[in-house]
Amino acid sequence: MEAYTEAVTSGLYAKQSGLVGKYDNVRRLWEDEITRHFLHPHLKRLIERKQSCMQRIRIMDLGCGSADGYELLAGVRNRDADLQDFEVALLPPNVLSVYKGVDLNEELITQARGIYGHDSKLVFEQADFTQGLPLVENEKPYDLYFASYGTCSHHNEDETLIRLLADIASRVEKHCLIVCDWLGRYSYAWQSLWTNDLSENRNMDYVVSYIYEKEERERRRDELQHLLLRLVCRREADGIVAEASKRAGVEIKPLEYFDRSVFTGRHMDTGDYNPNAQPIRLAVNSLHEANVRTAPSSLLVDYTPKAGFEFINDYFEHLQMCWNALVLYVDELMRNYDVQKRAFYSEPPPIPASYPPALREMMERMKLVVEGVGWLGLGLPRENIIEPQLGYALRYLEMKLQQGLGCAHGLVGIFEVNKD
Repeated sequence: MEAYTEAVTSGLYAKQSGLVGKYDNVRRLWEDEITRHFLHPHLKRLIERKQSCMQRIRIMDLGCGSADGYELLAGVRNRDADLQDFEVALLPPNVLSVYKGVDLNEELITQARGIYGHDSKLVFEQADFTQGLPLVENEKPYDLYFASYGTCSHHNEDETLIRLLADIASRVEKHCLIVCDWLGRYSYAWQSLWTNDLSENRNMDYVVSYIYEKEERERRRDELQHLLLRLVCRREADGIVAEASKRAGVEIKPLEYFDRSVFTGRHMDTGDYNPNAQPIRLAVNSLHEANVRTAPSSLLVDYTPKAGFEFINDYFEHLQMCWNALVLYVDELMRNYDVQKRAFYSEPPPIPASYPPALREMMERMKLVVEGVGWLGLGLPRENIIEPQLGYALRYLEMKLQQGLGCAHGLVGIFEVNKD
């Protein structure tokens, strides 16, 4: 845990945003939002279930950090508001009974208490969840057991996670949701660790180097702390959950898997585990940075296949082609737009019907965006409207074209225990 202590001490684990640091633009506007998107329907059903019994929801956050899980969950919206309404939180304070955050790192727990210690519903405790479920005597079970950002990869041996999941399932009174978050085995960011033999490269030497900018990162290279973290693909996750179900004598049912941060993972920018990785995260961060113009060429992905992994290569090749097609299309739209006449110099070519629906939808949307705001002039419409919308469109592609197989920085599984 010294790696996290170092990160907190650096000041770059503070609640800030931008081009670098833990809470950069991609973290806030991509990673958190992707998790919220996939979690939304399951969390909504859970809340409705509890409310139908005149009860509020109880949440345990395993590996809470400085209350990151709470902030992610509190940001889930009940709906995307139209122009007339405000956004509505799915989990407002009156729906929450208690949130218990657990983390091994004392500095992160102290930070969480410093931010949310005034709220009596939010409790933070230092504990090692790899040693079992951190419950005190007579403590009631929870409705949502939530782990985020690779927390489950701290279980270097599957046995400890199997025991934890089995303990959760056996203690459930009627129903609960479990969210597990691992490092994806087939992330392009660590392509050098890919293997077809799942008994190999089970744990990676993970360096928390991404919080520094490039020059600072290289200067501190010998000082950086290392973590041993488990790499997991969909098949391995299924095996872990199936064994936990068997031991508990209760089904832990997979509801959904999704990949998070395919081309925008932290170590795409560091290149620590793949010399062919490109700093795509920095480029996407730039898309969402106010008053900053992003070079389209910096967003183009040039995927390098790895022999012996044809199925995975095909997936990355397909996503790369769709990603680049969208970037190039938007670049051409902006070049082809006449600000003075408020129209394109020439009508953009039709979008091929053979393109995947998600790509065609985003190309059509970006055409409307450029047409709609390109003439504004005030407030830097390219930097502050068009480029952020391109960022959201690229995020949409990642969400729609991912397969939940462990081909990203994070593999997330949403599971249900239902004793009714």
